[in-house]
Amino acid sequence: MGYTIAMIGIAVCVLLCGIGSCVGLYKTSTAAAGVLGEDPNKFGKVMVLVLLPATQGIYGFIIGIIASGSLNATMTTPAGWAILGAVLPMAISGIVSGYFQGRSSANCIYAVGKQESLSGKLIVYPGMIEFYAILGLIISIMLVGQVPVAL
Repeated sequence: MGYTIAMIGIAVCVLLCGIGSCVGLYKTSTAAAGVLGEDPNKFGKVMVLVLLPATQGIYGFIIGIIASGSLNATMTTPAGWAILGAVLPMAISGIVSGYFQGRSSANCIYAVGKQESLSGKLIVYPGMIEFYAILGLIISIMLVGQVPVAL
């Protein structure tokens, strides 16, 4: 039973982080398409802003790989719950920050469309949201590393 619970937790983490990235990338890519339709020369200026929400999916994948290293077929139920709890910080911060980072980045892309010189300054705003995804990543790594194998 513990193995199944841990597998569900890992799958949910990877899935939620992927959803956060997909939604964020949808928002940024549609904003970029509008700006680039007006001025294709701004591609380099908006590309970083477009790609920022993709990191949450990468972080979720990293946690999935790390946590799956703790799996074994004889895992107890408490150990399974411990793994599920350990991946939750990344799962929740991944979906929430991916969504809001996409919204923030999209608005920054619109601003670059109006005033190209702002592109370097505007990366700060979605970058602050990235910080919370990184915190979720770090906490999940720390927690997964603390789950005893023989719990």
